Amino acid sequence: MTKTQLVTVSLERKIPFYDVDSMDIVWHGHYVKYFEDARCELLDALDYNYQTMRDSGFGFPVVDLRIKYVRPALFNRTVRIEATLEEWEVRLKIAYRIVDADTNQVLTKGYTVQVAVDLSSNEMCFAMPDVLAQKLAAYHKQQPTTPASENPR
Repeated sequence: MTKTQLVTVSLERKIPFYDVDSMDIVWHGHYVKYFEDARCELLDALDYNYQTMRDSGFGFPVVDLRIKYVRPALFNRTVRIEATLEEWEVRLKIAYRIVDADTNQVLTKGYTVQVAVDLSSNEMCFAMPDVLAQKLAAYHKQQPTTPASENPR
């Protein structure tokens, strides 16, 4: 698959009071939760969410997580959380960006890496299960083609 075929989703969230510290800044640990929200949205778009993974006999634990805090996310502001599936042949690498929905300023970026684990043996797979390739192919058949010049990444 080419870069123009990357899977990207986004969702918006208003920063709630219970996610901020006394300075009205989102506590650093909550960004992981925001990444997870976007990752679940992405997996739902592929029709391969965590329930479907388990039903197909595989788990995909996070084995690496990176976060770069660029600017603070603030109480009562709306943020857009974007998730892009960048790698899928050997591992799932999902890149994230959190931006202020009004100013479009990047607040946070990062990525997670997940590996496939065969649930019957609890052994790591060194290639993606065929079911994921099938889900990606089905997803791309449903999507309109976008010229590379219009691709935001």
